[in-house]
Amino acid sequence: MTNMRQKILFIEPPKDYWFLMGEYLPPPTALLALAAYIQRELPEVEIEVLDCQAEQKNWKDIEKYLTSTKPSLVAMSGFTANAYVCARTAEIAKKVNPEIVTVVGGQHFTFTAEQSLMDFPEIDYIVRGEGEVTFFKLIKALKKGKGIEKIKGLSYTHVTDIIHNPDRELIKNLDTLPYPAYDLVENNLDKYHFTIMAGKNKKYLIMEGSRGCRHKCTFCTQWKHWGGKWRTKSAKRIADEMQHLHNNFGGEFLWLTDDNFDYRHRAPDLWNELRPRKFTKDITWFFQARTDDIANNPELVKKLNKVGNNWILIGVENNSPKNLKSYKKGVKVSDAGKAMKILKANNIFAHAMMIIGSRSDTSGSIQSLRDFSLEIEPDLALYTVLTPYPGTDVYNQAMKNNWIEDTNYAHYDMVHAIMPTETLTRQQVQEELYGCYRSYYGSLPRNIAGLFSKNEIKKRCYRHMAGKSVLRNLRRLI
Repeated sequence: MTNMRQKILFIEPPKDYWFLMGEYLPPPTALLALAAYIQRELPEVEIEVLDCQAEQKNWKDIEKYLTSTKPSLVAMSGFTANAYVCARTAEIAKKVNPEIVTVVGGQHFTFTAEQSLMDFPEIDYIVRGEGEVTFFKLIKALKKGKGIEKIKGLSYTHVTDIIHNPDRELIKNLDTLPYPAYDLVENNLDKYHFTIMAGKNKKYLIMEGSRGCRHKCTFCTQWKHWGGKWRTKSAKRIADEMQHLHNNFGGEFLWLTDDNFDYRHRAPDLWNELRPRKFTKDITWFFQARTDDIANNPELVKKLNKVGNNWILIGVENNSPKNLKSYKKGVKVSDAGKAMKILKANNIFAHAMMIIGSRSDTSGSIQSLRDFSLEIEPDLALYTVLTPYPGTDVYNQAMKNNWIEDTNYAHYDMVHAIMPTETLTRQQVQEELYGCYRSYYGSLPRNIAGLFSKNEIKKRCYRHMAGKSVLRNLRRLI
């Protein structure tokens, strides 16, 4: 690429979305964050984003697009379930022109860098961990034609050897990062939506308020990806970014993608920043939080609701103290019920996530979880299967003990059973998951109450969850 025109094409490949959450189309946030950094640091580089989901492009369309636009570098990012589509995109790029440099990043490729470079020779470089600075330095090194070996956080193949350069240190101040480059997908903004959460007409945009988590849950890739540290943008920066997305791009429903909100450290300042800003009357925003964080901060929950927060995803996970301990959650079972009551008292939609399929799970323990979920009665209950994502403690333990029976990464979506338990086969775990949804959403009185709820969000959710498609799709997995 020395002395050649540099044109970067970020591609969001064609992929299937999580059927549990209904019809939705999110913006390619990770790519937009990287693109914004390159826009600022290397303004001479030409940048495009091809969002195959929003633009309804298939694999043949990608080939045509690459042929006509002639990028010098193609970049993708994906979770484990999307690893294969990223690799296929790189393969198409090499087919169009072997000189195109292919780069992938994200949590999956960070934790599987060695194996991915072995399995997918069409991938030239893997950006591990935090991507902005590593990707920026890679582009500069490619332009100069030298210096690849000095770039921290980079993995690649040199002749026949796979090289992993040392890890990169984390960015100290997240406020220094630019806003995501939504200008590069401006023609697609009217297409981004999340029907269950915001209806069909509200523009749905995503933003990041922090990176990482101080907690070390065994099933989670996030805290390891960010080095076991939690860094947050300032309250002013978060409020400014929310206002920027609303005023300049029409964002009406904003998803704060933080792995854990952390009320005690952030809510007071964010409340003070948002309270005087009029735009909060025109938006709603969503984030996820721990049960104990909500249970211990009811007044802060109430304050944030007054500035637009009306939906919270809670990691309830399980009702077994033994399972919660094995997950290293650090919460009490009773926190879930307390959190649910606080959210409902403040008219905040309570979205609970629960996990089945731990090693000690039995039909009886899963039935107990079903009963517990009916008792605490979240507005939306989503049950998932414990999934051994590469990089997690669960994965390491499962590999060590040969528990993994399904190695198809496309199935690592938390609804396919990947492992058996001590007493249940993988097939039986799959049946138990179906039983959870049938139990919660197969109740006629509950469905009628949901469908006729005064809460519009709950009404939309039950219209989707009580419909036949979710249960039918889950039934097909058995």
